[in-house]
Amino acid sequence: MKLFGNTAFRVAEQGISIMKEQNVIIGHNISNATTPGYKTKYLYFEGILRDKIDNPTHKYQKELSIGTAVYIDQVTKGQPDGNNVDNDTQQALFVKNRLHYDALINQINAEFELLRTAMRRN
Repeated sequence: MKLFGNTAFRVAEQGISIMKEQNVIIGHNISNATTPGYKTKYLYFEGILRDKIDNPTHKYQKELSIGTAVYIDQVTKGQPDGNNVDNDTQQALFVKNRLHYDALINQINAEFELLRTAMRRN
């Protein structure tokens, strides 16, 4: 039996990995805000997660693996030089991402607290 193999730990662990990956992409967008021709990139995972939950490959899916995809925004018009990074939007995404990351860390801490409580009672 895996101690940290329950769904809550797995989802939180994968979520933290996604938040870290998303942070890197947001950082690239912000750092390239003045690069001519740079197109904003977004990490997409909500639809992939929803698809895995709605259409599992097995009736009882034991492993939930959250996939990601990076999309390049070719639609949004930007500056005359072809750059379409909106710094305000990217800063807001950064803050939102940080809040999600903190929530996942809190979830893991709560799971550890449950384990500590269970061990003290025996």
